[in-house]
Amino acid sequence: MRSLLDLSYICHFHTLPGALYSPVQPKGLHNPKLVVSSEACGHLIGLDVETLKEADFLNVISGRALLSPWQPIAMKYTGHQFGQYNPELGDGRGLLLAQVIKDNAIWDLHLKGAGLTPYSRQGDGRAVLRSSIREFLASEAMAALNIPTSRALCIVDSDETVFREQPETGAMIMRVSKSHIRFGHFEFCSFSNQAELLKTLCNFVIDQHYPDLNQHENPYEEFYSRTVEATAKLMAQWQSVGFAHGVMNTDNMSILGDTFDYGPFAFLDDYEPNFVCNHSDHQGRYAFNQQPIIAHWNLSVLAQALLPLIDKDLLIGHLDAFPKHFSTHFYSIMAKKLGLMGEGERHQNTIDTTLKMLEACKLDYSYFFRALSDIQLDNGHTQLRNHCLDISAFDQWYDIYTQALVANGQSEGTNTTAERKARMNLVNPKYILRNYLAQNAIEAAQNGDYSKVNELHEVLKKPFDEQPEFEEYAALPPDWSKKIEISCSS
Repeated sequence: MRSLLDLSYICHFHTLPGALYSPVQPKGLHNPKLVVSSEACGHLIGLDVETLKEADFLNVISGRALLSPWQPIAMKYTGHQFGQYNPELGDGRGLLLAQVIKDNAIWDLHLKGAGLTPYSRQGDGRAVLRSSIREFLASEAMAALNIPTSRALCIVDSDETVFREQPETGAMIMRVSKSHIRFGHFEFCSFSNQAELLKTLCNFVIDQHYPDLNQHENPYEEFYSRTVEATAKLMAQWQSVGFAHGVMNTDNMSILGDTFDYGPFAFLDDYEPNFVCNHSDHQGRYAFNQQPIIAHWNLSVLAQALLPLIDKDLLIGHLDAFPKHFSTHFYSIMAKKLGLMGEGERHQNTIDTTLKMLEACKLDYSYFFRALSDIQLDNGHTQLRNHCLDISAFDQWYDIYTQALVANGQSEGTNTTAERKARMNLVNPKYILRNYLAQNAIEAAQNGDYSKVNELHEVLKKPFDEQPEFEEYAALPPDWSKKIEISCSS
């Protein structure tokens, strides 16, 4: 059994200049209790998560003890928050403990909720059980959906009281990620006029994540180009599963194109393009349908930060390629969700018509696409029709969709129907992390019952499988759940 003691550690980020971080010791939680752990995440770093239950390791993951190879630091960065530049940002509650080397890959170990840092501003440096559960479940659920994301190793609960809108329980989450470097790191270097530090940081990212670029004529330009495309692809994946991030500030944007910093996120229930999941976002800046636009804007801020290293016209050229990258990835994914074969942009009209119908009919996004695989071309009736507010809009769409299937070379027949259903069920999840499911698990955990968190985690590990023993987790959400408000507080 490989424990935390058996892993291969380095402190790679420490090779960078000290302006990018501050050494900080974690402040441990009182009476720590292990809530849940991810076997899959543990596998990434070569860890047997069963060892985390041992008292010595429970003290380590709750900040009460340190392993000798660890050199915890809080990162310094800045960023644009709701469109306004904030120079005072940094890791206010999290510490980068070390990096783990496994199979030639390097993984960050990051303890969130570890106490005050020089960048805590008015905060207390703590995380709460509620937000820790949400981040753990979301990280591992997104990974199971094959969407790039930071990962979550475990959550530790405590007897410590933390004050947010109301008293809550203090907790810690161990985050595992390929990198914790954000757009905001580059903003800090550039906007504080530290050109040499900016160059050093770029070289660090290229050496660690894109070593092939060292052979490129202009490695910095190609680095930016890859960041643009990775971000565009991530936005297409978010939109395809109905994921709303909630706070797409530049300090929450991973330089590698991973989903990062889970705060007031949500998966769509009814398809509402302008859905806002963060009740603090009064202007709707980070509404669901704005996410690709905001990602493009964030990339323009990154381009501005990289001006000391890359010619302006080259940056603009790569930035202008974002909409095409997004469109290509989005329509490719959506065509597969509809069971249509071939190049995705060939089916753009059918896809756009489908989304307009979903909005008019107020259909549940995930339920619709999963149930769509059951449609048979020789049977005009489908159970989906019974859930529509606008039957006429649905019927018009249904004719367009079935004609598209026929034009795509898909005739009716047992084998054809089964093949289409199998293909669609590989990309349309039956189980997603709905807000009410997370809330039910949180409320049980706050009362000392962690079983619902663990069971929900088990279900979300296999989102595309039928799992008949967990059928209730695939049910349409109750009406009360659509009124759940999610804030930035964690």
